[in-house]
Amino acid sequence: MTVRIDYDKLSATYAANRTVHPGVFSALHTASEGAVSVLEIGCGSGNYIGALHGATGADCGGIDPAAAMLAVARQRWPAVNFAQAPGEALPFGPACFDFIFAVDVVHHLAEPATCFRESRRVLRPQGRLCVVTDSQRIIETRVPLSVYWPETVAVEQARYHSTEQLGAWLHATGFAALHLENVEHSFALTDAAPYQARAYSALRLIDDAAFARGLARLEADLMRDGAIACTSRYTLLWAA
Repeated sequence: MTVRIDYDKLSATYAANRTVHPGVFSALHTASEGAVSVLEIGCGSGNYIGALHGATGADCGGIDPAAAMLAVARQRWPAVNFAQAPGEALPFGPACFDFIFAVDVVHHLAEPATCFRESRRVLRPQGRLCVVTDSQRIIETRVPLSVYWPETVAVEQARYHSTEQLGAWLHATGFAALHLENVEHSFALTDAAPYQARAYSALRLIDDAAFARGLARLEADLMRDGAIACTSRYTLLWAA
């Protein structure tokens, strides 16, 4: 399934509404301890790599194909080195990073295996790669997305790769020591603003009528209850 979303036009929306996932950040922070250089593939507006730079002081960089996303990232995190490039063609020499990660990006890549091959090329010996994604089960149980917009489930499952497929690509491109880790973060949703802005790409892949129905239900429940209990989950694939 080919989905085209203009992320340059979404840069302000993403910067205003997307934040780091505490469980993901904790795992990335632990993995980057002692690293001299860290790279984020598909950094968007820079939330994760900027936060890691602040927490570790490592030499941090981020690449993304969207120029407008990078403009926001550079303004927010001037000490991080950002470059415009796709994940399949990393603009770096061999063996220059200790740790590379990509959060919610692999399903956007035209050629994930090529990106993994490029990641292995620019990693130093003993370097690690972390691919943060959603499993098929996670997509089915997203709250509030799959509850208020069930139309997103099939669309998302069609564009996300299974962890088995990702693992096969990683092994085929020379990575070993592959293991999975699941993280989650529970929170009370009190503000519909990110959903009103369609700050999650899944909401831009369904028709306007379905989006409006789900938003009306979400807003009604928030007005009635004041908050909606949510749990955000991710699967992390670690490779070395």
